[in-house]
Amino acid sequence: MEGNREFLYRRLHSLLGVIPVGVFLIQHLVVNNFATRGPEAFNNAAHFMENLPFRYVLEACIIFIPLIYHAVYGVYIAFTAKNNANQFGFARNWLFVFQRISGIITLIFVSWHVWQTYLAAQLFGEEVNFNMMENILSDPFFLGFYLVGVVSTIFHFSNGLWSFAVTWGITVTPRSQRISTYVTLAVFIALTYVGVSSIFAFV
Repeated sequence: MEGNREFLYRRLHSLLGVIPVGVFLIQHLVVNNFATRGPEAFNNAAHFMENLPFRYVLEACIIFIPLIYHAVYGVYIAFTAKNNANQFGFARNWLFVFQRISGIITLIFVSWHVWQTYLAAQLFGEEVNFNMMENILSDPFFLGFYLVGVVSTIFHFSNGLWSFAVTWGITVTPRSQRISTYVTLAVFIALTYVGVSSIFAFV
C-alpha cells in the first residue's frame, strides 16, 4: 500500500512538473521575451496577462497549487534520492544529481522572484512592468542571481522532460532515450536563449 502511494505521488509530481508548471514556464519566458522589442511591447504583454478573465482562479489552479506540490515533493525526493554519480560516473547519473541540485536552486529563485514581483504588486501596489525589472536587474548581484536562476530553472524543466518521458512509458528503449536526450538538449538551448536574451533586454 505504501509503495502504491509512493508510485502515485511520484507520477503526480512528474505530471505537474510538465503540465501545467512547465507549460506556464514556457509562457512566462515568451511574455518576458517581449522585452527584447522594447518597454511598450513588454508592458502590453504583461498587462494582457494581468487582465485575463478569472485570473486569480487560473493562478491558483494552474500555477500555485501544482507548483507548491511539485516543489514540496521535489525537496523530499532531492533529500531522499540515492545519488550514484560518484560510483558509476555516467552522464545520465550526473544529470540525475544536477536535476536535484537545480531543483533546490529553482525553488529558491522562484520563491524570491514571486516575492520581488507578484507579491510586491499584490501587497504593496507596485506595478509589474519594464521599469520594475530594469530596476531589479540594474543591481549586479540580482543580474547574476537571475541569470543563474533562469538557466537552472530551464535546465530543471528540460532535463525533467527526459525523466517524464521515461516515467510515463513514452521512451522505453535505449534508442528512444538517446533521441529524447538530444530533443531535451535542444529544448534547453532554445529556452535558455529566450530567457537570457530577455534578462539582458532589461539591462
